[in-house]
Amino acid sequence: MKILVLGSGAGGGFPQWNCNCRLCAGQRQGAVIAHARTQSSIAVSADGESWVLLNASPDIGQQIRSHAQLHPRDGLRDTPIKAVVLMDAQIDHVTGLLGLREGPCIDVYATPCVFEDLTTGLPLLNVLQHYCGTRWHMLPVAGEQTSADFRIEGFASLRFTALAIPGMAPPYSPHRREQLVGDNIALLIEDLDDGRRLFYSPGLAEVGHQELHWMSEADCLLVDGTFWEEQEMQLAGLSRKTATEMGHLPQTASAARAGMVDAMQASSARRKVLIHINNSNPILDEDSAQRRLLEAHGIEVAYDGMEITL
Repeated sequence: MKILVLGSGAGGGFPQWNCNCRLCAGQRQGAVIAHARTQSSIAVSADGESWVLLNASPDIGQQIRSHAQLHPRDGLRDTPIKAVVLMDAQIDHVTGLLGLREGPCIDVYATPCVFEDLTTGLPLLNVLQHYCGTRWHMLPVAGEQTSADFRIEGFASLRFTALAIPGMAPPYSPHRREQLVGDNIALLIEDLDDGRRLFYSPGLAEVGHQELHWMSEADCLLVDGTFWEEQEMQLAGLSRKTATEMGHLPQTASAARAGMVDAMQASSARRKVLIHINNSNPILDEDSAQRRLLEAHGIEVAYDGMEITL
């Protein structure tokens, strides 16, 4: 299995266009050693020829141009991108669908909750019917159904499992404050040829027994790295909201709960990678104490263009 990190930043990317915090300003001025990052999305392939997008970032055009693996190959119009799987309906994960409108009809894999949000509150799928069109493949994660295996045509050797996880619906969603099963999913992707597994969850509000079980079955973790600590946005003067209120588990533990580092340490995965990193997170600074702590635990920080082969 081949994994290509197209974007590794949280909403707004890094440096965020309107942010003058220490990290964003420092990166622009060269005072902080940190890679710029577009908004999070990855692509997965079994053979390096055909690819599935996991989320469609607003930066999708830039991301495709930056990665030769996703360039057209045959004929005047072509794309090796065969499908898009949506983990949620957050703006930074879905609006890239509009950037694919010049291509063929888009095969979109999403839960009923996500489909509802994208045809009502943010009707991207309705708009796309006037361009390339979409085909919705329902991931039956809803109600009492908390997981579902599915296959994608043309990817016979990859088995996908959608897993309901704790999180929040987008701010525009009518059930923002009342989480429904299917608002947020993680993916467990297995290569049937060699049994290697990827656990992908760029947004994860909590790691309970079930999430730990899924993570323990994976060879590679690619998980929520949004915040370093619970009050990070407050301490930086960027927001009054905590990590919990924004639907993310920070890397460091608090009195109330263990952190993402603890959860990753409990997994035997040989690759442990944080993605969806907010511009406020000090792990962006490659010389920071927080970055050294991650390295000591064998935890990597995703960057745009990162390639992983399992």
